[in-house]
Amino acid sequence: MLHSLVLLLIFAASTARSAGLSAAELARAIHDAALDPEECYRVRDLSFRKDDIRLYFTEGYLIFSKPAAGQRVSAVFTTDLEGGDGEVILLPPTRGERQSLAAFTESPNLDEHIAAAMMIFTDGTGALLRDRIEKESRGKKTPEMGALMAEKWSPVLANIRDGFGLRMVDDLMSPDPAANGFLFLGLAGRERGNFDLLFDPRAREQIIGGQLSDRGGRPRYNIWTSFLSRGIRTGAAKRIEPGFALTGFSIDATLDSSLHMKASTKVRLRVGRAGLRSFPFEISGAMHVTSARVDGAAAEVFTRDSERARALRGTNDDAVLVVTPEALPPATEHTFEFQHEGDVITAAGNGVFFVGARSTWYPRGAPEFSTYDLTFHYPKKLTLVTPGDLVDDRTEGETRTTRRRTNVPIRFAGFNLGEYERVVAAVPGFNVEVYGNRRLEAALQPKPQMPDTPTRPMTAQQRRDTMSMQIPPAQPDPLARLHAVAKDVSSSLETYSSLLGPPALKTLTVAPIPGTFGQGFPGLVYLSTLAYLDPSQRPAAIRGENQQLFFSDLIVAHEVAHQWWGNVVIVSSYQDEWLMESLSNYLAFMWLEKKSGTRAVDAVLEDYRTRLLTRDSDGHTLESAGPIVWGVRLDSSGIHDAWRSITYEKGAWIMHMLRRRLGDERFSRMLAELRRRYEFRAITSEEFRALAAEFMPPHSPSDTMDTFFDNWVYATGIPALKVQSSVKGLKVSGTVTQSGVDNDFSVDAPVEIQFAKGAPQIVWVRTSNEPAPFSVTVKQPPVRVSLGTSSVLSAKK
Repeated sequence: MLHSLVLLLIFAASTARSAGLSAAELARAIHDAALDPEECYRVRDLSFRKDDIRLYFTEGYLIFSKPAAGQRVSAVFTTDLEGGDGEVILLPPTRGERQSLAAFTESPNLDEHIAAAMMIFTDGTGALLRDRIEKESRGKKTPEMGALMAEKWSPVLANIRDGFGLRMVDDLMSPDPAANGFLFLGLAGRERGNFDLLFDPRAREQIIGGQLSDRGGRPRYNIWTSFLSRGIRTGAAKRIEPGFALTGFSIDATLDSSLHMKASTKVRLRVGRAGLRSFPFEISGAMHVTSARVDGAAAEVFTRDSERARALRGTNDDAVLVVTPEALPPATEHTFEFQHEGDVITAAGNGVFFVGARSTWYPRGAPEFSTYDLTFHYPKKLTLVTPGDLVDDRTEGETRTTRRRTNVPIRFAGFNLGEYERVVAAVPGFNVEVYGNRRLEAALQPKPQMPDTPTRPMTAQQRRDTMSMQIPPAQPDPLARLHAVAKDVSSSLETYSSLLGPPALKTLTVAPIPGTFGQGFPGLVYLSTLAYLDPSQRPAAIRGENQQLFFSDLIVAHEVAHQWWGNVVIVSSYQDEWLMESLSNYLAFMWLEKKSGTRAVDAVLEDYRTRLLTRDSDGHTLESAGPIVWGVRLDSSGIHDAWRSITYEKGAWIMHMLRRRLGDERFSRMLAELRRRYEFRAITSEEFRALAAEFMPPHSPSDTMDTFFDNWVYATGIPALKVQSSVKGLKVSGTVTQSGVDNDFSVDAPVEIQFAKGAPQIVWVRTSNEPAPFSVTVKQPPVRVSLGTSSVLSAKK
């Protein structure tokens, strides 16, 4: 152990030699670090463990790369000899992650014999392996084989390694690469083909297994499993905190007549506990950082990315590294200034526009709260809206300038623009502005209707006559529901504020965006243009009862709810994003219940239940695609619409069942406490479980919330429930049976005992794979005993 520590210290010290290199120079050295024939070994029974990842080089050749700025950062193992073999083992620690792995590999655990392994590392793995070969006599140098391997594998290795170039540069310039560095394994499995394993101490989930695939001609990364490392789970290791924090943004952006953006972004940055030279940011691929300055001095801008690297980061945005000539001292504050430009706005036709990179049109760091000072210069015929209080709004010549400033930190800043009409809504204590497009985007323009045509071929004159007889289409009014939208925005904002306290910003702006979706940003809601149309003038494909309810009621209330869930309280991992969407969806349900009654909510929940239970051609239900905590990984399930339906629809059911279990008053108090306790902080699913447990009714079983989350949040399954009961005098007894789920699935099923007078009595019965008995004495003769199907997500028996 001591010897390994010495090796890591030597490795860390050697990285100091890269301090004088630029990022481009270091990246070139990494690219040019071909495999070294003099460092090729015939190895036997060489084992290696990186936290949960166990790797066995049973028999084969292991070759290391040449040094890059003083350290070897890659290696290749191959079993290309008689009796050659290698093996990798990975055991996911949770039921949900074992289910995920099994969905791709048909096994809940990974135990794969390998033909080859490409290793890329910045954590000192190479030094440890070479030392183990020497100290344990696990290998013998074979330079002759090394020459052959170098010729075959060096180009392949360089291609994959280049995709990690930016991260490798950042690690090797860091003060402690042994602690911050990663290990990537590109493995050639004998049964499962090529796949990857990654250990990254800087990631939210440090262990990731996955595979590049092709979907529709585009590369896609399927994450097989992702979980906390053994060190984090046991407390033996600590999470790697970001090396810097951003404390304020000042952005000055100009949009020319074609709406091409050129912007200058200044941000105050505070260095953490260790001095740093390199600072990673992310920005939309539609934008290009042209230069950067730190405290007024020019800094290097380095970009290098790949589909695999983006997937492992969990983003579609590009990474940008800003590198200073010398390390900035710890606990110091500096001003970073970026010049960037690009096209993040596209025309939707007829004077309507679509803003693409709504949250990453400027360079951003780790998710955190910051203040914003936003100035935009743009064509005067347009109106541009952003979050914050208005500081300046003037027109000079053909250019309009608008400046807004947030007086409290917010998560990020978006903007929207168009040729708008405006309505100002009256909400005590708030400034609410709702904008709508004056004209309809091209996609919603109705096509001319043709009169009936004869079956016989027409002459040229007949065709001309027919064209002149086109029936003028009815033109939908893009502002038909502008005032109705403003009314619902005001109503929901007032309702939520009374329950949760005020949102972060006192000004809320709502503006349209082409499409069928909405987004709730701090102080700014993007609302589907369909929400502004009269229901009778919406496209025929979305005129169903529930779709009309969505665009006329729920979408507005849902996006307003995001002023709290996702902008005051946030999450730091994709595995917890379901919380923000589910809470927002259910808050919209509570508003709808107040507006239209419980039947309206019950109808939507019933529609959700039906969709979640829909089976594909293989007999699998939509809900079975995976646990809700898989987040965007549900898109890799192969089941259409899985992510949206499970996140929004099953998520709403989870909140509904939680409300029924806690009771209305306790559920409302829990929501208020959630906002208070986690204001401007991130919450995890486990922390939400613990919070909900605090609001359980007295005398509830202590494991109620554990059972609830283990089955509804971290697993899959919708049980079919059946109650059988008997009544003897005032004693009601019976059993609840479940089917259609795994044997270890268990829920608290609500048995409703109804009376001739008064409210029904609820008895909660814990189900299992055996009939669950219950017995209760009531105060008056019951008239009916049944399952509370409106209170639990269950299949029809």
